[in-house]
Amino acid sequence: MATARRIDRLRSVAAARQAGLTVVLEDIHDPHNAEAIFRSCDAFGVQEVHLVFEREAPFKPRRVGKASSASANKWLSFTVHRSTADCVSALRASGHVLAAAAPPPRGRDLAATDLTARRLALLFGNEHRGLSEEALAAADQVMSIAIVGLVRSLNLSVAAAICLHEATRQRAATGRDYRLSAEEQTRLVAEWLDRA
Repeated sequence: MATARRIDRLRSVAAARQAGLTVVLEDIHDPHNAEAIFRSCDAFGVQEVHLVFEREAPFKPRRVGKASSASANKWLSFTVHRSTADCVSALRASGHVLAAAAPPPRGRDLAATDLTARRLALLFGNEHRGLSEEALAAADQVMSIAIVGLVRSLNLSVAAAICLHEATRQRAATGRDYRLSAEEQTRLVAEWLDRA
């Protein structure tokens, strides 16, 4: 039985979840990288995560990382796809704008990329290959993080966190309300209480 304090905490977190902001992970090889991204999703108020397993062995997102209540995957909602085409089709059907992450110079500078769409999916690819050509071709925009060091790449989970921060910053700067509706918040808290 959840305490009143615990329920208040869940309600507070649900009120901070961002409506319409989704993360897509295409063919992630290392489940630990996925777990780190899940933590960033939770931290920045992203509830929905889509995973594509077309070329890599699938794993169960709820079983990644620690089995403790501190694991972010306990609190997120997951959709698994067997192909990039299926994932893109589902996101298009729900009205998402697709923003794909790619190393420079392929994409536009992250800070200059418009990440304020009401329904926005941020796409991240495999640790070694990046996003597939299919995913990049389907994207409405391609974004890149400017890197000036001798090492010309970032860890996938770090790149995802930077992009999530920028999307959150841009959304906040618009002054629009990107929160879940009261009904959506109530449903989410009920789901969390079932998982607790």
